[in-house]
Amino acid sequence: MQIQVKSKVRYPRLDTVMLVEAFIKEHDGEYRKKQLWGALPKGIMYQTFSIIIDYLLLSGKISVDAEGKIGWIFYPEEAAKRLKKAHLFWKKN
Repeated sequence: MQIQVKSKVRYPRLDTVMLVEAFIKEHDGEYRKKQLWGALPKGIMYQTFSIIIDYLLLSGKISVDAEGKIGWIFYPEEAAKRLKKAHLFWKKN
C-alpha cells in the first residue's frame, strides 16, 4: 500500500515578487532569509517567499554572502555604462 502526499505549491503573484524585490533593494545586505521574511511589510507564506528567493537567486538578481545575508546585485544600467568604456570590453573569439 502506497500513501501519496499531495502538497499544494503556492506560486507568487507578480506584485508579491515586486514587493520582495523592492524590499531587498531598499535593505541591501541587512537581513538573512528568515529575518527578511519577518520584516516584510506584507504577510507572505514562507513557502511562497522561498520560491521568490530561489527565483531571484537563479536569475542573478540577489546573492547571499558568507554570513547568510541577502543583497541586491542586479544593476543593468550600471553594467551598460561600464561596458561602453574602452578598457572594459567583451573579447570575441
